[in-house]
Amino acid sequence: MLDHNEIYERVLQEYIDPFVHLKSVSLIAAGNHNQGIRLISTAGDFFLKVNFEHERDILKMESEGLKLLRESTFLKVPEVFGAGRIGDYNFLLTEFIPSGRHHLDYWENLGLGMAHLHLSSSSSFGLAKDNFIATLVQRNHFEDSWIDFFIEHRLEPLLGKAYFDKLISLEFLKSFQGLYPMIQGFFPDEKPSLLHGDLWSGNVISTKDGQPCLIDPAVYFGHREMDIAFSRLFGGFDNKFYEAYESVFPLEPDFESRIGVYNLYPLLVHLNLFGSAYLPPIERIVNRFTK
Repeated sequence: MLDHNEIYERVLQEYIDPFVHLKSVSLIAAGNHNQGIRLISTAGDFFLKVNFEHERDILKMESEGLKLLRESTFLKVPEVFGAGRIGDYNFLLTEFIPSGRHHLDYWENLGLGMAHLHLSSSSSFGLAKDNFIATLVQRNHFEDSWIDFFIEHRLEPLLGKAYFDKLISLEFLKSFQGLYPMIQGFFPDEKPSLLHGDLWSGNVISTKDGQPCLIDPAVYFGHREMDIAFSRLFGGFDNKFYEAYESVFPLEPDFESRIGVYNLYPLLVHLNLFGSAYLPPIERIVNRFTK
């Protein structure tokens, strides 16, 4: 049986150079589902993300999201070298991004870059393939209407999963669904924008020269306010980010009143992944509109 280092070297030999040799390995990130590993080799340094999830294409779909982002923004996005499965591992091999302290224009450049990304559009909301947000399947069936897409392919699947897993009651499920008539006509009428899809501070890292780099996307074409609302969920970004974004692609009036509804989706993600601690903020948002 191959040991870990032999598996890592085999990945490098398949996707980088058949004659490359591994020099050393260091664990640099260990999350709830993935491990991030720095591979130092005779061909340079690389980043390898691995997990044992039963969804065999989970990191392959992430690789496709990274490639789409690289094509659509001037922000740094890691180059993808390969993704797939070897042994029991799902893996994603990318360039290694050395880290550094934020440059003075870090937040402004992130705001400008996200505005540029959101100017990438599509004729419909969705994506050609389903993908994942964390380890949860993210349905991307194309819809012409944002409200239809948001309800049918973002809220309902995770609401149903939470009920099936006994994280919410039938009473609350019905109360949540009572929100849907209240948000018809609630969102500004805008073209679909290419979204990062999981935009919080943990998914933006600083490069060696202090510039922002996007990682761990859950891409699709959606309402751009989803990304901006998501960025506010866990403490928010520096105000310079929002000011720079607005200077290029101003948000429609009353965005603040819509943030909670957008963030029902990431909160449902966290409810399904991490349990009932995330139910109270969902209840507060639903009650604000239905009671």
